[in-house]
Amino acid sequence: MRHVYFDHNATTPVAPQVLEAVVSCLGQTYGNASSIHYFGQAAKQRLEAARRQLAALIHANATEVVFTAGGTESDNMALLGMARTARPVSGRRHVITTAIEHPAVLAACAQLEREGVAVTRLPVGAAGVIDPGDLRTALRPETALVSVMHANNETGVIQPVEEIARITREAGVPFHADGVQALGKLPVDVKALGVDFYSMSAHKLYAPKGVGALYIRKGVRFSPLLFGGHHERDRRPGTENVPGIVGFGAAAELASQSADDLPQMASFRQKLEQAVLDRIPGTGVNGAGSPRVPNTTNIYFNGIDGEALVIALDLRGFAVSTGSACSSGAVTPSHVLTAMGLPPERARASIRFSLGLSNTAEQVDALAEALEESVAHLRRISVHA
Repeated sequence: MRHVYFDHNATTPVAPQVLEAVVSCLGQTYGNASSIHYFGQAAKQRLEAARRQLAALIHANATEVVFTAGGTESDNMALLGMARTARPVSGRRHVITTAIEHPAVLAACAQLEREGVAVTRLPVGAAGVIDPGDLRTALRPETALVSVMHANNETGVIQPVEEIARITREAGVPFHADGVQALGKLPVDVKALGVDFYSMSAHKLYAPKGVGALYIRKGVRFSPLLFGGHHERDRRPGTENVPGIVGFGAAAELASQSADDLPQMASFRQKLEQAVLDRIPGTGVNGAGSPRVPNTTNIYFNGIDGEALVIALDLRGFAVSTGSACSSGAVTPSHVLTAMGLPPERARASIRFSLGLSNTAEQVDALAEALEESVAHLRRISVHA
């Protein structure tokens, strides 16, 4: 049986040209980038070249890009680092985020609460988008940071980041956007967006796992989370993962070259949604009325257990998910979908489909057929149970 992958929001396969860059670095550029001899400087050159490649993709200065171990670390670095910077200087003890953030942001906010920082979690409506007016109301003189994701990992819904940035800039409050699910799926210009921090992850961009980056706008005061060395201009100590970073740089270059493929990806998503809505009763698209990244759709199937449908599709050769890979196996319904007003039973009946550059129209057709058959089978079982 041939298996087809529709779970690119969880992780992506490493692109051939990225793999080639990583392997060449592992085999030839093995020096420590902090060493001053030939081997160390060769590694340093490749690391800085990758930094420039990623900076070019997001229209930043290379010095504003800090490499990390992944999106989770980048999110934590922005929230904890900024909150801890502002607190002793100005007494700011308040952070604003949303109810639909990735667990990396929500868990970091929970930690800040344990440290005595107040956290406001903005609600979203049925469309999955925050009301900027709610943000204006939530801002306080003691607000240290606002953190709102660029694109949601479960629904693909895009937040009004530029408007949020204007509001925070007027208030003099730094703004962090989790861009992990937006990079490579949307044009990202951090200067035009107006963000102060922007989190990124390599393995969502056809590069290896274990590498990420945080954009920190020049001039923003910031406290590191880790200590032990002067790497990354004193912002993130530790010997750099040069092969992984080189792969991230190659993936960033590939993303800039693949931008023309995004409209086709959006058409495949629309094709899948239309096939499901036309052929399977009791279905709907969560967040359908909002702007979304081109590769992601989240569909509910009334009367179906989402985990059972994931397994049924896997047996037919299709990889999908019920939502965030970081929450797989959770018995509670998606916090994103319940925040959008879905009742728990409908949230549990929802499936995320996330397309990638390698998916084809034929694969979409085959998935739609497998969905129709699997849903009908599961509903028959449910009736007779």
